[in-house]
Amino acid sequence: MRIKFRYRLAIFLLNIISKTWRYKIEGTLPNSNGIVAFWHGYMLPVWRYFSKYNPFAVVSQSRDGELLSELLSSWGYSLIRGSSSKGSKEALDEITHKASDKIILMTPDGPRGPIYEFKPGAAVASMRAGVTLYLCKVRISWKINFKKSWDNFSLPLPFSKIYINILCIEKINDDSSRDEVDEKIKYCTEFLNS
Repeated sequence: MRIKFRYRLAIFLLNIISKTWRYKIEGTLPNSNGIVAFWHGYMLPVWRYFSKYNPFAVVSQSRDGELLSELLSSWGYSLIRGSSSKGSKEALDEITHKASDKIILMTPDGPRGPIYEFKPGAAVASMRAGVTLYLCKVRISWKINFKKSWDNFSLPLPFSKIYINILCIEKINDDSSRDEVDEKIKYCTEFLNS
């Protein structure tokens, strides 16, 4: 019961704080479908910004994923539960199916790292679904960094300015070789880390 109360309190406070965030977007936003990828440590402002798109979110089945699921549900997200460490095949199948006409958000270095390493899930899902992969590089003007968290988690403070630079990755063809996909993943990592 105490955990549920803490969840509700955290969600209540995040809802208030996030309404004060100001966004500056550079690049092309998704139209009606696609996969949006960003680092786990910068997830909150990206989740909040894209909530107006009636999107889906990929959330791990871990205990930490429970709080995030509650928060994202309050922001209007539909959820796909699974990650590279648990429920990966089922999650990938669902992402591939939904991405043809929905926007799917996911953190390619989640749920437990390694930090800033682009795992193949987002690229493979965009290839199988035949949709564009959108990379979101985030900068936050005023924030708290949780340096002891594995992802160096960033919490934007009230009235913080959020800069999101979006890069569209060309669709990866179904007949692409493993080397070509690996090269694309390396490029995604380099962009998000630049």
